[in-house]
Amino acid sequence: MKDWLWMSMGDLGRGIAAGEIDPLALTETYLDAINTHELRDRIYARTTDDRALAEAEAASKRAKSGHRRGLLDGVPVSWKDLFDTAGVATEAGSALLEGRVPDADAPVLKNATLAGTVCLGKTHMSELAFSGLGLNPITATPPCVNDAGAVSGGSSSGAAASVAFGLAPCGIGSDTGGSVRIPSAWNDLVGLKTTSGRLTLKGVVPLCARFDTIGPLCRNVEDAALMLGALEGTAAVDLRGASTKGLRIGLLQAPALDDVRDAPMAAYDEAVTRLADAGVTIEKFDAPEVETAMSQSGVTFTAEAYGTWKDTIEAAPEKMFDQILERFRAGAQHSGPDFVRAWQMLDECREVWNARVAGYDAVLIPSAPILPPNVERLLSDHNYYVTENLLALRNTRIGNMLGLSAITLPVSGHPSCGVIAMGKAYGEEALLRVAAAMEPALKPSLS
Repeated sequence: MKDWLWMSMGDLGRGIAAGEIDPLALTETYLDAINTHELRDRIYARTTDDRALAEAEAASKRAKSGHRRGLLDGVPVSWKDLFDTAGVATEAGSALLEGRVPDADAPVLKNATLAGTVCLGKTHMSELAFSGLGLNPITATPPCVNDAGAVSGGSSSGAAASVAFGLAPCGIGSDTGGSVRIPSAWNDLVGLKTTSGRLTLKGVVPLCARFDTIGPLCRNVEDAALMLGALEGTAAVDLRGASTKGLRIGLLQAPALDDVRDAPMAAYDEAVTRLADAGVTIEKFDAPEVETAMSQSGVTFTAEAYGTWKDTIEAAPEKMFDQILERFRAGAQHSGPDFVRAWQMLDECREVWNARVAGYDAVLIPSAPILPPNVERLLSDHNYYVTENLLALRNTRIGNMLGLSAITLPVSGHPSCGVIAMGKAYGEEALLRVAAAMEPALKPSLS
């Protein structure tokens, strides 16, 4: 039964279908593992034991009567603490929202529940989701699976840790500038960033609504596809027959390869070699519009974030971690005309990019230029915090600024290093098939 904690969602679902796994026993196994784990309180903000057991019991009855709702019926999931959960505190990692208890589930949680998934609880996160590091002295800082002294990546930090430490087969997070992909990469997971607008944000505590997206952090590409279907209430994309034959992958140069440190660069180079050996056509290219798009992030991100939270923040700024407070307040320096012009420039850049990459199945970049930074140094060295936070999100933010779908995949043999495949806007189905084709080359144990 302990092996259940390390199985993929797909394999757990198939085990339930075969009568080898009882959903109630599975959920009890996960809850027991969570509640007895020494890092429990750094990973889960709160568990939803009663709800989980009731949902698992219902799934168990459906399985026995032959009325399962789908492959994920009876499979447990963790949820980042910014998804509204009826009757359960949803505080987005912030003392500003302490005691906030919504009346209804977020629609994506409703959809996942209708698919039969079991809600294990709410995971810790960066304060109001405004950091790629996962450092949160206000509530908790989840651990990195590869380095006990390092952060796990943010802002979906607990979501990643819940999967990496065997306390959930999948965690649902959000990604505004890299918050699904960074913690996934640093914890050797698959993380899917969906296109802004694909999944409803109703019932999700916002950071920047124009950039906020929802996505799963999980063990493999199949699980990402299954969970995307569950989140939006549709059938999962069929990954059968996905092949590297005929794939054409572009390698974006600057800024994605600028200042990439040795370990992430070695993983990226090896990934490119493995894909080429698997028959993928590889082509390097430059895209000046990316630099232009990235230069608009300071205006577009911070102005919207501060505009969204200004009144709440300034009513009690002492409740915030000073580094996060500083980032929010930076949004005050931008004017309305600055914001409008930045978005006009961003739309122009997106149009140029889409034309440039039309012939590629995906564009590949290193997931992060750095490895997970040290917690104690982040807390004691302001300059280190600023540089590491900006570098952590540098590559992931490309996909957000350009409005793309994107997925990070681990590279076996390179802990806390991954590669991101960026696809088209609303092109998740095609991107997931590309990722499924690439996965055996990057993680040979799956072949």
